[in-house]
Amino acid sequence: MLRDFFIGLSQNQFLNSAAKKYGLKMGAQSVVAGTNIPEVIKSIKELNAQGISCTVDNLGEFVFKKEEATEAKDQILQVIEAIHENKVDAHISLKPTQLGLDIEYDFCLNNLREIVHRANEYGIFINFDMEDYGHLQPSFDLLDELSREYDNVGTVIQAYFYNAQENLEKYKNYRLRIVKGAYKEPEEYAYQDKKDIDNNFIKLIEWHLLNGKFTSIATHDHRVINHVKEFVKKNDIPNDKFEFQMLYGFRKDLQLKLASEGYNFCTYVPFGNDWYGYFMRRLAERPQNLNLVAKQVFNKKTNTMIGLAASAFVLGRMTKNGKKKR
Repeated sequence: MLRDFFIGLSQNQFLNSAAKKYGLKMGAQSVVAGTNIPEVIKSIKELNAQGISCTVDNLGEFVFKKEEATEAKDQILQVIEAIHENKVDAHISLKPTQLGLDIEYDFCLNNLREIVHRANEYGIFINFDMEDYGHLQPSFDLLDELSREYDNVGTVIQAYFYNAQENLEKYKNYRLRIVKGAYKEPEEYAYQDKKDIDNNFIKLIEWHLLNGKFTSIATHDHRVINHVKEFVKKNDIPNDKFEFQMLYGFRKDLQLKLASEGYNFCTYVPFGNDWYGYFMRRLAERPQNLNLVAKQVFNKKTNTMIGLAASAFVLGRMTKNGKKKR
């Protein structure tokens, strides 16, 4: 129920718009690395100095106008230039919907091609973040088309989907990030039980470590991390075949510990004012994340914001149900 609650909040366009007006004043600055490119580059440099690489996400939700998608594309191109000019250890993570997938497929493809081409010139990797099931196949189609022209692209495999193993095998020669999944998906397409998702997550990680090109293991769960450590040791898998990934602002001590132990470590670094949906999905993905950031994120203003968000969501549901009854 808690997971569904946070997912519901993440999909509320009114609350997303309201959060933009407040910027990061409610405490989200602890999990979002700034609102502009200079701020995010500063954050990347700080992480690089501690032996941590970064993947940068220019946050954006609900893009249904070409002007907005073009603006997002231009912003990402500027991030690529900044990464190159500042010689920082970072690459790009992006969502096809932010570049126009919900507007027109070819329009999105052209936006992505421009981004991938520029990044390829500088030797920068581009990761296609996967979203909900309705966007899954179109996103894979975009990857297929661009990978015929470029080799600096990869994607994400979500463990809660029944077809995750099939897609993992299809894209085994790509750099892949393996995650549990952060959207509310119907039982027709995805596991619903946490235990089933966790088991499949481990299964996918092990398979790709043994058979894939490069594996990014995205988790904050120390039990999974310890399991991977033992697995790679037992199977003589070299460190240059994988990395651990965590989100900016989460489990900082563990991030530093893994990097100091000699493991490749990458922090997922989001930036921008459009932080609300991203943050709510992180809480939905693993409600324990609320505990991880509570002390550093939640102050009086933040608690008020979350309370208002919760009230607005519940009120919206009641209003919707009331209309149905009439």
